[in-house]
Amino acid sequence: MKITLFWHRRDIRLPDNAGLAAALQSGFPVVPFFIYDKEILDNLPDKKDARLTFIYDEVERVARETEAAGGTFLAYYGTPADVIEQLVQEHEVAAVYTNEDYEPYATRRDGHVEALLRRYGVEFKLYKDQVIFAKNEVLGKNGQPQKVFGSYRKAWLEKLTDEELAPRPSANLIKAENLARVPAPPRPTLESVGFERYEQFVPTLDLPDDEVVRNYHQTRNRPALQNGTIRRSVQLRFGTISVRQLMRQAKELNPKLLEELIWRDYFMMLLWHYPDTAREAYDPRLRHVPYRENEAEFRAWCEGRTGYPLVDAGMRELNATGYLPNRTRIAAAGFLVKHLLMDWREGEKYFADKLLDYDLSQNIGNWQWMAGTGAVAAPWFRVYSPQSQLDTYDPDREYVKRWIPELGTSAYPPPIVEHKFARQRAIDTLRAAYRAASQQA
Repeated sequence: MKITLFWHRRDIRLPDNAGLAAALQSGFPVVPFFIYDKEILDNLPDKKDARLTFIYDEVERVARETEAAGGTFLAYYGTPADVIEQLVQEHEVAAVYTNEDYEPYATRRDGHVEALLRRYGVEFKLYKDQVIFAKNEVLGKNGQPQKVFGSYRKAWLEKLTDEELAPRPSANLIKAENLARVPAPPRPTLESVGFERYEQFVPTLDLPDDEVVRNYHQTRNRPALQNGTIRRSVQLRFGTISVRQLMRQAKELNPKLLEELIWRDYFMMLLWHYPDTAREAYDPRLRHVPYRENEAEFRAWCEGRTGYPLVDAGMRELNATGYLPNRTRIAAAGFLVKHLLMDWREGEKYFADKLLDYDLSQNIGNWQWMAGTGAVAAPWFRVYSPQSQLDTYDPDREYVKRWIPELGTSAYPPPIVEHKFARQRAIDTLRAAYRAASQQA
């Protein structure tokens, strides 16, 4: 029996799934599968990883739903090329369908898989699913990526149609006549891929409450509020809910939330065009900043012991929960790159290890924005005051007291650096690096 394979990746769901909908309409019965990619997992330092626990549970949920509909769901631990070669050798495969991924590793991986499948005469079909517009779909008048987010957002909104946000019909097509039954080896367990179960709180898979969305623009910068933001970044990262579904809700109820979701498209587009920014400053004039190295100060930042309450509360929440509200992300990141004058890549790596919703394009985009080195960036001479941010966004100290019980006692450390001094040091250092590189150019 000839079959179509559908490869779940950043789309661990059945409803409103573009690639899955296309596969189910391919004319051949579909076998969905998932790969626990050893090239990624083997490099994770901590074998108690909440993200992998979340992924595992969601893969098992989709597997059960697929089987209940009359199909087979396959899962493997291995390298994608090896697993897919095994599948096309074991089955008569017409095509492999999947959804696009725009990260540098993913594009290299997909290139290798496409070349492999071509040797076997099997088509490899990719669909846009995790963003509304991707790659070259929204460019400036010069045909180049927009360097100003406001211009990108304007063009994005002008291009948007109801069709772009319409749900894909995958849920209606998940039925026995469109699915295949094939022999299935036991699916991997967390233990069999070398990990232990480690759960952290993740909000429901449902859409956020309408009232939360309506109030988003008023509450998004108040970290003390439990429902100040929509808290769906983990679901968007792993595709357990559809970005189209969330965009439709935002478009109807709150333009500010829609704008924030457009940033996802923007940063994914930029990383796809400029993959080197995953490890290097976009702005060549800021590639040789003499960043400081001070292990004690870096550890104090990581552990929430800088003496600046908003920074420390945010880092303690991150370490305890894997979550960090947007406003405290800004405070914490800004403190590392400006007050401590440390390399943004060190902060990006720490966030990558800790954030449940870690997404390479968003993390890189936001860290380079904060450091002033990105394609779109806050000016390198902008240095936020942690005290002013605290006064503005947590005036009653509700948030910081929640995470720093010793606040106001001798147990809480004094500031590790004085704001005025640190601000001037950052501006002077970055200005000198910027001018020196400009003169050499």
